[in-house]
Amino acid sequence: MRLSLSRRLIVLALLLSLGIGALFARAILTIRDDEWNYARTTNSNLVQALEKSVARTLDSLDRSMVGMAAAINRPDVMALAPDLRALVLFDHSLRSPEVAAVSVSDAHGNIVLRGNGALPGQVNIAAKDYFVAHSSGAQEGLYIGKPQSTHLSEEFALPLSRAYFDRHGAFAGVVVVAVRLSYFNDLLRALDLGPQSGANLFRSDGLVLARYPYKGADVGRSIAGTPNMLQLQASTRGTFIGTATLDGVRRLYSFQHVGAYPLIVNTAQATDTILADWGRNAWLLGSFALVLMAACVGLSVLFVRELGQRQRVSAQLQRAEHDVRTILDNLPSMVSYWDCDQCNRFANQAYQHWFGVTAEALRNKHISAVLGAVAYAHTEPYIERALQGQRQLFERTMRDAQGVERFTIVSYVPDMDSALPPGAAAVRGVFVQITDITERKRMENELFEEKELMRLTLQSIGDAVLCTDANACVTYINPVAERMTGWRAFAAAGQHIDKVAPLCVAGSGASDASPLCQALAHARTVGPTPGVVLQRADGQQFDVEESASPITDRHGQVTGAVMVLHDVTESVAMAARLARLAHYDALTDLPNRVLLQDRAAQALALARRAGQQVAVLYLDLDGFKQINDTLGHEVGDLLLIEFAQRLGAVVRQSDSVCRQGGDEFVVLLPGLESVEQACVVARKILAICAQSLQVHECALRIGVSGGIAMFPQHGETFEELARNADEAMYAAKRAGRMQFRLFVGEGMAPQRVADAA
Repeated sequence: MRLSLSRRLIVLALLLSLGIGALFARAILTIRDDEWNYARTTNSNLVQALEKSVARTLDSLDRSMVGMAAAINRPDVMALAPDLRALVLFDHSLRSPEVAAVSVSDAHGNIVLRGNGALPGQVNIAAKDYFVAHSSGAQEGLYIGKPQSTHLSEEFALPLSRAYFDRHGAFAGVVVVAVRLSYFNDLLRALDLGPQSGANLFRSDGLVLARYPYKGADVGRSIAGTPNMLQLQASTRGTFIGTATLDGVRRLYSFQHVGAYPLIVNTAQATDTILADWGRNAWLLGSFALVLMAACVGLSVLFVRELGQRQRVSAQLQRAEHDVRTILDNLPSMVSYWDCDQCNRFANQAYQHWFGVTAEALRNKHISAVLGAVAYAHTEPYIERALQGQRQLFERTMRDAQGVERFTIVSYVPDMDSALPPGAAAVRGVFVQITDITERKRMENELFEEKELMRLTLQSIGDAVLCTDANACVTYINPVAERMTGWRAFAAAGQHIDKVAPLCVAGSGASDASPLCQALAHARTVGPTPGVVLQRADGQQFDVEESASPITDRHGQVTGAVMVLHDVTESVAMAARLARLAHYDALTDLPNRVLLQDRAAQALALARRAGQQVAVLYLDLDGFKQINDTLGHEVGDLLLIEFAQRLGAVVRQSDSVCRQGGDEFVVLLPGLESVEQACVVARKILAICAQSLQVHECALRIGVSGGIAMFPQHGETFEELARNADEAMYAAKRAGRMQFRLFVGEGMAPQRVADAA
């Protein structure tokens, strides 16, 4: 039977070690899956950001090219002086660093205009792929050609082209903007995905436009028809694993098509790079698992050997069970018998170990002689009650023969004469058992210290912690939870968690199911979940991030749960402040150009439906630069703030005042019935400049020059209105300042409509 039991234990140990190995294998595979999921998510986010950056650049350049194509057919624009014509045709986006060259060809492919103002020269682009595509009518709208070196340098650039047509609709030529490939390379270089990883920009037909790490030989190379390219062309976005055609490296590809353009951006992270950290962790966890498995088997062998030893001892005790003395001598407690005169009749060997007195020496001695006068005085009441037939159980501290203090539990059991009736039975003596509980006391003290440490930890952490039983009734909340919920710990005890800590979805006010109840219901960890609001009874709210975990006993049964609420109120407020900074000027708190364009689009749309007019006023402060240079930028900033406040006071709530930059301001006046209403506002603006501005107890005077453009008389879009108002403003400056001029038309002098008089 011993052999059979030993074999069973060894088999059990082997199964346990295999279970440990399986758990570690599962953990390693789970970590690997997490690495893949993290890489997919990260690469998808990077591709999305890259796509938006490229799309914004192309959108801006395309809008500029559309404007050029429309302006070329206007005789009045082409009749302007070359410098002025260049300013009209080539806007700021075409002068950005990423643009290598801008040119315009006629219907025969001859270059007739250049963006840098240089003479066209004898350059013909009739053989270029983009010219052929436009002249043949095969391409409408924006065309992206093959990368090529510019006419002015050997740098590679990506040609973007649009056809323009004469007033009869016939093909008149091509507008070409060459974007430096170094711009796209810089965008791709910012994505550092590790060794053997990079990013690419393809044309939809498989032509390589840009790569990182940069390889000039790959520019213009086609990978059409390759397995990877087919997957890139199959859908607008996605993720897959493939082997690169250019270098044969296996990578994780995340891709996305660029807006409505025939371009594809993708990241290509080497699978070896993704799994590098996982590989090291897998080796470490695997080694640790092998050690645990070996330890499990080794401990089982030792346990079998120990079990065999115990079984042999048990057999010896069974053969000698007639000898009560042997049994008592092997007890871990001191066992003795004292008669009714409190004299010793029997003691086991433990007395010799504790008191240094043999059992033979103790026999017939009075208990007071063994304990001493002080200890006997303490225990005498218990002995008297035991001799009266009452069982006694109490704790006592004592010192052994070595002077070590021990904690003991003492049991006095009366020895009743069973021959007499129960009521008349006399006590013949007392059985005494003294058990050493020093170790238990030590463990109790350590447990108390651990609980105290846990209590202090929960009280000192910065998050709210709430504990409940299995019915979601609160059993504990820490001080942070008291502050956030408004409940005291003693009042919250026994209350349902949804009553103590009611949660709702941020922005909607709809109640949200407590994550703690979900953790109890599904026996799993929930969260962390952002975007949740904790509502106090007094109305105060906290933006929190919630999470909850179930508490189980050693049998796996859910006995309660703990919920942690992390206060993110300041983080949410900071995000709101950043969102405002994105649409408002940091100095004057006026709407910036981005917000102004949005409001202008709405105002123009409403004006078209209602048949009303919209005015755009461009303002420039006269004399501001002199004040800024002489009195300092701090005074200049305060002057701008004061002027902005006065400017906001003279317009309607429906109007918009924007700081364009420096000392330039733009006023948008929607819903007008006549030009005179805009002129009234212009006179009010001149009037506030007639009054001195108080800055640091100094009275400062400044002037203002302004231009007015009206919708729909002077333009159909905000860009046209802004350009015409700006032209009228400069006419006002040239005419002597402190006046407003109304744009009349192309080639005509703006009309004075308001001045300082």
